[in-house]
Amino acid sequence: MMMTIDQITAATKSNMDIARGLSTKSFAGFEKMVELNMAAAKAIMTESFEHAQTLMAAKDVQQVMALQTGLVAPLAEKAAAYGRHVYGIAIETSAEFTKAMEGKAAEGQKAFTQVMDTMVKNAPAGTESAVAVLKSALASSQSAIESAQNTAKKALAMAESNVTAVTEQALSAAAAVSKKA
Repeated sequence: MMMTIDQITAATKSNMDIARGLSTKSFAGFEKMVELNMAAAKAIMTESFEHAQTLMAAKDVQQVMALQTGLVAPLAEKAAAYGRHVYGIAIETSAEFTKAMEGKAAEGQKAFTQVMDTMVKNAPAGTESAVAVLKSALASSQSAIESAQNTAKKALAMAESNVTAVTEQALSAAAAVSKKA
């Protein structure tokens, strides 16, 4: 099965469209990260000056300690929120890449299967056992690819669950420290 110039051109155009889309998505993710970091930096600066002014207005050491301890929980919550935003941007951006790669993998698998089917149809007489081995190997490789994709999806879901659990534990610990003060 030979590819024609039209097929090569169509494949090249499709690949360029995918590359353009992924580049656009990457830059959008980068822009979101820059915006998030700028907002976080501005908030940190503003809150730091406000907290410093509040500390300077404190009347005694106990009030200073209470102000410092009262800062722990809000900082933990803000750090957790920042982490969730970063994680969300990363997941959103990587989802497009995963979708594109899965699509290309499916196209490649389909094309390879078509080539194999053509080859099997045109196989000379007496090669039935070799054809059966080839078909079995193809089925095994497709099964392995699907298994790897499912495993990757499960790992991503587990990572997301772990990030959520760690965030909740950190917030609980910060709240406990604030209550003790």
